[in-house]
Amino acid sequence: MLSDMKDSPLYKIANPNSIALFGASSDPSSMGSVQLAALMDLGFKGKIYPVHPRDKVIMGLKAYKNIAEVPERPDLALIVVPTGIVKEILSSCGEAGVRHAIVVSGGFKEMGKEGAVLEEEVKETAKRYGIRFLGPNCIGVANPHAKLNTTLFRYGAEAGSLGMASQSGSFVTQMFDYLHIFNMGFSTAFSVGNEADIDIVDCLEYLALCPNTKVIALYLEGIKRGRRFLKVAREVSLRKPIVAYYVGGTETGKRAGIGHTGAMAGPEILYDSAFRQSGVVKANSVTELFHICWAFQNLPLPSGKRVVVQTHSGGPGAAAADACGRAGLDMPEISHGLVTRLKEHLPSTANVNNPVDVTFSKDMMAYYTQLPQLILENEDVDILFYYSFLPQERIRSVLKQMKVEEEKMDAMAMEVVEGLTESLRTTIDRTKKPIMCFSFRDLREPYLASLIRKKIPVFTDPLLGAKAIRALWEYRVWKEKRVKGERDEK
Repeated sequence: MLSDMKDSPLYKIANPNSIALFGASSDPSSMGSVQLAALMDLGFKGKIYPVHPRDKVIMGLKAYKNIAEVPERPDLALIVVPTGIVKEILSSCGEAGVRHAIVVSGGFKEMGKEGAVLEEEVKETAKRYGIRFLGPNCIGVANPHAKLNTTLFRYGAEAGSLGMASQSGSFVTQMFDYLHIFNMGFSTAFSVGNEADIDIVDCLEYLALCPNTKVIALYLEGIKRGRRFLKVAREVSLRKPIVAYYVGGTETGKRAGIGHTGAMAGPEILYDSAFRQSGVVKANSVTELFHICWAFQNLPLPSGKRVVVQTHSGGPGAAAADACGRAGLDMPEISHGLVTRLKEHLPSTANVNNPVDVTFSKDMMAYYTQLPQLILENEDVDILFYYSFLPQERIRSVLKQMKVEEEKMDAMAMEVVEGLTESLRTTIDRTKKPIMCFSFRDLREPYLASLIRKKIPVFTDPLLGAKAIRALWEYRVWKEKRVKGERDEK
């Protein structure tokens, strides 16, 4: 394992001060031009040097005929040119002293034997000059903390704490807006493509040391250095959770992976075993991958798997209970003492079992603040699974009964929402126990959007929420066993 992030071959790729871009031109529809536009849109602060044999100015930037004419040695070469001239461009970069590159160009190993031969030639060229590179057949890196985005899409999310290494460029670029919905953002995200040089393991080592990264997501079609992956992942998992989605375990997934990045996949049972040994949390879909990461980013790890479901509707409560059962979580009976305390805040029609089904209460504070506090303060409860339902019209109706003037209604309604969600966040932080929310409403509704801003995940499917709870608990169990085992060895 590296001891310093700056020793990683990815450091200059993710944190360059200057970039030479091969492939941008006066044609705004060319791939290189699209990537230059995305790079400029995020506000990259370093120097950008377009290199083009004919164009003198590209998108307002002075262009250079070749890399030798660039007035400084760039930290990074971004190569978006036809397959046949990649080796030539990389060689010219080597002669100019460039030691880091992203090869976006495709048409290599993923295309079969002829492409594999070309890829070997590119590798040999890079090795000759000591160049470390991402790709080929990738879209590079997004590091919003450094205002860097070499991809094809505008980065619209915040600079966040989710690190990612992906063998698919789409699961980096096409997640930008998706993450924004959940108030998430990438710390640094790498598209590794064919991994001719730098691979998933290198990315893991870098993200383990990245101070902006809190949790690591992996999209895998195959792993080249299996033993090294196990060793590194096992160490990284002690520092930060790793969540992985592997698609090469089926015959159809394996064939698709070979055609996509040339990845050689293995049986699912082998990867499952590797993940368990190394503390990697397995996701079964892209949706699960990001939702589980969302939970890891924002919630404390539960000390057990005892869940209480709180709802004010029978159907959602039953769905949550079923999801907990399917995820292997426990839903214990509520203790007599807690039942007594809950009943002090509930109408006589409430069902104080597990789920705690309020059904309906005039007292808004009871459901949205007091009950969650009482439940999580109980030593027999590890997690609250909370049905989040508060349409804005209900708040307005209450305010109208209080004779609030219409022109003040929206502002006051938002004050109510912010107060209720802040109370839940305070309860999480004080008890050090997670509240996992679920709702079937639009996540843009004020109450749900406020929960998300307060870093409280809201799942649109209770089964996703239950799986995320399970992931948090299993990771804690693995980590504690690992730490205990190391202590015992000493």
